[in-house]
Amino acid sequence: MRTRSALLPLAASAALLLAACSSGGDDTSGGDASSGGVQLVNDGQLTMCTNPPFEPFEYEDGGEIVGLDPAIVGEVAEDLGVELNVKATPFEGIQSGVDLNTGNCDIVASGISITPERQNKFDFSEPYFDADLGLLVAEGSDIDSEEALEGKSIAVQQATTGDDWVQEQGLNAVQFEDLGLQIQALKTGQVDAVINDIAVLGPYISEGLEVTATFTTGDQYGFGVKKGNTALLDQVNATLDRIHSDGTYDEIYTEFIGQAPVDAASPSASDN
Repeated sequence: MRTRSALLPLAASAALLLAACSSGGDDTSGGDASSGGVQLVNDGQLTMCTNPPFEPFEYEDGGEIVGLDPAIVGEVAEDLGVELNVKATPFEGIQSGVDLNTGNCDIVASGISITPERQNKFDFSEPYFDADLGLLVAEGSDIDSEEALEGKSIAVQQATTGDDWVQEQGLNAVQFEDLGLQIQALKTGQVDAVINDIAVLGPYISEGLEVTATFTTGDQYGFGVKKGNTALLDQVNATLDRIHSDGTYDEIYTEFIGQAPVDAASPSASDN
């Protein structure tokens, strides 16, 4: 298993952040020898903000946050010669760029769809994953299409592509902060259905739940860094190039998603 860093205690994280802020300044393109010229908010660590549970991309296992995203960002940390520090934060702070702009982390990775609005807030890496939406309902439900969702209450994760899609269709979106709360609402009958990325719904196809439809969106996931942090962005893209060429990406994908991808998103898959 690749680098799997546990969350730092809150006090320790705050102390490290204050130390970094007092000495690092605002120049995110600088750095030191230990990180290959990339300046990090915490010396010797690549700090990643993510929002579990969003299995298989990020979820807790034995007190650690693991998944596809930490595994790939762990490869970036390895190429930089530093440790990976994974922090759980609300998705709103991730997708808005606040976590990056306040120095809470160096990189955001949480199944983040690349959108023009988000590109105005922070810089994206090349895409690393192609994503469509899935419809999760109680087993035996007759909700199996967009048309069948009319008049139904649909749990969405706020500020995500699924949230946008449901509202664009004029359907009844009920917002939740994370995927776990969406699933709980479906199980307790608060909502009729869940819409989220198809890849994260697989672990819940049990205990009376099933996926009855997939909606193609053309979405791709990317990693985010603070605007202007070209040194780190270049390293992230270089690592993505490496893991696609040496087979590491296929190994990570197979471990967390299943069968190795066919025509998976890669630096050559699209132009951002």
